[in-house]
Amino acid sequence: MEHIEREAMEFDVVIVGAGPSGLSAAIKIRQLAIENNLPDLSVCVVEKGSEVGAHILSGAVLEPRAMNELFPNWKEEGAPLNVPVTGDETYFLLSDSKAQKMPHWMVPKSMHNEGNYVVSLGNVVRWLGQKAEELEVSIFPGFAAAEVLYHEDGTVKGIQTGDMGIGKNGEPTHNFTPGYELHAKYTLFAEGCRGHLGKRLIAKYNLDKDADPQHYGIGIKELWEIDPAKHKPGLVMHGAGWPLSETGSTGGWWLYHAENNQVTMGMIVDLSYENPHMYPFMEMQRWKTHPTIKQFLEGGKRISYGARAVVKGGFNALPKLTFPGGCLIGDDAGFLNFSKIKGSHTAMKSGMLCGEAVFEAIAAGVAKGGDLAIARVLEGEDHFDKELTAYTDKYNNSWLKEELYSSRNFGPAMHKFGQWIGGAFNFIDQNIFKVPFTLHDLKQDFAVLKTVDASTFKPNYPKPDGKLTFDRLSSVFVSNTVHEENQPAHLKLTDPSIPVNVNLPKWDEPAQRYCPAGVYEIMENDDGSKRFQINAANCVHCKTCDIKDPSQNITWVTPEGGGGPNYPNM
Repeated sequence: MEHIEREAMEFDVVIVGAGPSGLSAAIKIRQLAIENNLPDLSVCVVEKGSEVGAHILSGAVLEPRAMNELFPNWKEEGAPLNVPVTGDETYFLLSDSKAQKMPHWMVPKSMHNEGNYVVSLGNVVRWLGQKAEELEVSIFPGFAAAEVLYHEDGTVKGIQTGDMGIGKNGEPTHNFTPGYELHAKYTLFAEGCRGHLGKRLIAKYNLDKDADPQHYGIGIKELWEIDPAKHKPGLVMHGAGWPLSETGSTGGWWLYHAENNQVTMGMIVDLSYENPHMYPFMEMQRWKTHPTIKQFLEGGKRISYGARAVVKGGFNALPKLTFPGGCLIGDDAGFLNFSKIKGSHTAMKSGMLCGEAVFEAIAAGVAKGGDLAIARVLEGEDHFDKELTAYTDKYNNSWLKEELYSSRNFGPAMHKFGQWIGGAFNFIDQNIFKVPFTLHDLKQDFAVLKTVDASTFKPNYPKPDGKLTFDRLSSVFVSNTVHEENQPAHLKLTDPSIPVNVNLPKWDEPAQRYCPAGVYEIMENDDGSKRFQINAANCVHCKTCDIKDPSQNITWVTPEGGGGPNYPNM
């Protein structure tokens, strides 16, 4: 395509992603700007979802620590933290019919939930978006950040939003609208787990050279409306064991009683699983048939579905947080605390710490004669620090680092030793005394998948009944996923021959199973040959394919802004 003239807009700060970290950063910057008489300091947030909250998916039990700091009077201001935790139960599912409830004293303290709230993170984020707009943050939903822009010296200049109206053949249609260039002094990347720009930045600046490999899970969630007689607002249930134990896979499940007779429930399957026949979506469906879970769902109705990769590497896998002109915040960096099964409060705190560093750098630059509400000026004197090393310093002196450090062994112990021995190790580490050493998990998730020849056990997945258990296509329907059909595929194959020629014979092409939306299929042609079909319109933007493909042949890039799921109350 020929060179396109693009309109450019200038801000002090551009933030990619209107999630907990991005909005907390925006709010903190504007709070400090107003308090310190710099009201013209401009902040822009771009969000690929059709509205703020549309792509937010989480359990969620929210620890209010960061919210208390950002909005001490959040209750009076109407934050949607309406359901305090009233019960906290942990189970080990021994088989498809038996369960062992764990005594509270045996559960690692990091998993205790007293003082926390059952929330819809999507609704919390929508509320944060309203608070940000009250502080005059410019939020642009429906605009996907497609490219990072750079100055000639390699400093990040900002981002380019995606073009609209490009046809499947890569040529502009009659609806073509070029994307915008958004320039800033500092650009913060808050895309969530496996952000496609964050991934590029980590590689470009070698930010992970001193870190362990990052680790991931796939979180698959459903929202149900249940019989009011079975509803127990604030009851929080977690567990592990069956059915993942059948394939020797690790992960866990949750079931939370929220408000309005709703339960939010789901399963996280560690993407370090080895058995290529394992099918995370069907593991979650099978799990619902266990009496411990089924008792709440009988007589109820599923009202929504979604899936999203979660980042699990923790302290050991954190990359360097800063680079010239920008920072990684939230799960773009990987701040989730695996031992708590929580990442919202840590994402918020990382955004707040970064926001403080951004404001201080801009205020210092203004004091030296720099201007507000424009991007960095490299011609002549640049009054603003290029790299926000103060963000790293603030993190190193925060409760965020302390919390992640204390949990650094939790994930590696589960991966190295399995659920029983790993669980015992974590009980000792979290409840009795802190072990004086650090475990490392150095094998990447995609590299541990065994070939079909080495994996004879195949789980039995019964046909979904459409009442308690479902298939993927009916699930995608209730995720409200919509994409413009006439656009280039946003799931890129480095080598189109690999799925059929390499992945199919070696691993029975695992994309057929690990994708929770049925995007990937092996089809048979009329002559009996096989072809790899990508149903990109089904994609719920979970990023699992970008992580787990054993040949590392699939790259997720952003489709047109506004496309993807539209999660209500998730």
